[in-house]
Amino acid sequence: MAVTELAAPSVPPTPGTKKGPAASLMVLALRKVGTLLITLFFASLIVFFSRFVLPGDPARFLLRGRSPKPEALVEITKQFGLDRPPIEQYLTWVGGILHGDWGRSLTYRQSVSDVLLNRLPVTLELAVLAAVFITVLGLVAGILASLNKGGWDRFILITVTAAGAIPPFVAAIALTALFAVQLGWFPSFGSGDEGLGRLWHLTLPALALGLTFIAFMARVTRSSMNEQLSREHVEVATSRGLKRSSVVFRHVLRNALGPILTVSGVLIAGLLVSSAIVEQTFGLAGIGQLLVQSIDRLDFAVVQAIVMIVVTAFVLANTIVDLIQPLIDPRIAAGTESR
Repeated sequence: MAVTELAAPSVPPTPGTKKGPAASLMVLALRKVGTLLITLFFASLIVFFSRFVLPGDPARFLLRGRSPKPEALVEITKQFGLDRPPIEQYLTWVGGILHGDWGRSLTYRQSVSDVLLNRLPVTLELAVLAAVFITVLGLVAGILASLNKGGWDRFILITVTAAGAIPPFVAAIALTALFAVQLGWFPSFGSGDEGLGRLWHLTLPALALGLTFIAFMARVTRSSMNEQLSREHVEVATSRGLKRSSVVFRHVLRNALGPILTVSGVLIAGLLVSSAIVEQTFGLAGIGQLLVQSIDRLDFAVVQAIVMIVVTAFVLANTIVDLIQPLIDPRIAAGTESR
C-alpha cells in the first residue's frame, strides 16, 4: 500500500506587512512626540546648566551699586534658591515649568511668567505679521519666477538674492529712513495701541524682520516648482489640454509644498531669534528686547525661560510639519505605510 505524503502548500515569505494609513500616522506621531520630548529634555539641561559656566554672580548683581555685606549676599542667595545643589535647582525649575512657574525675575522682582505675559503678545503679533509677509511675498515671487523663464526669472532671482543679503538691523534702518522719516507713512517707534494702530506700528518692523526670510522662501519655492514642472505627469496634464492654472495648482504647487513646509520650522525659530534686533531698533517691548536686557543684567531666570520658549517653538513647529507632510504629499505617506 503506497503512502502518499501530503505536503502543505508553501507560503512565500513576506518582507514586511504594510500598515494602514491611520496606523502609520499614529506610529509616526508617537515617534515624533517621543523625539520632541527627548530633545526638550536635553535642551533644558543645556539651558539650565549653562549659567553655571558663565561669568557673573546673580546675587551680587541684585546689590549692584552698593557694597554688599556678607549677610545680604547670604539672604539673597537663599531667597532665590541659589544656595542649593545645581541638580536640585534644576529639578525644582523643571517642576515649576510643568506647573507654569518659571521662577522669579532678579530684575523685576516678580514672577517670570508675569514678565513674559506682558511682553509676549507684541512678539507674537510681530512674528505672525512677518510670517504673513513671508508666505504671501515669498510664495508669489517664487511661483512667478518659476512660471516666467527668462527676464522675469532673472530679475526676481537677483532681487530676492540681494534682499536676502541685507541684515535685519540694516533693513530696519533703511525702512525707517525711507517710509517713516522721508515719506512719513509709518511710525518709527513703539508698538501702538490695539487693533489697526498696532498693525500700523508693526508693519515696518515685520517687513524688516521678514525680508531675509522672504528671499529664502522665494528661492525654495522657485526651486521646488522648477523640479515639479519638469516631471512627466505635469507634461502629460499639459498635453491633455488642461488649463495652465489647473496644472499649476493641482499638479505642481501641491507637490512642491513639501520642501516649503520643511523650511517653515526653521523660519519660525529664525523669526523669534531675529526679533531681538528688530525690537531693539523700533523700541518694541517684546521678548526679544527683554532677552537682550536680561542677558545684560544677568537675569538668568528670564533668559532661561525665553531660550526654552524659542527651542520649544522650533522643535514643535518641525514636529507639526513632519506630521502634516504625509497628509499633503502622497509619496511621503506611501513611504510611511511601507515602514
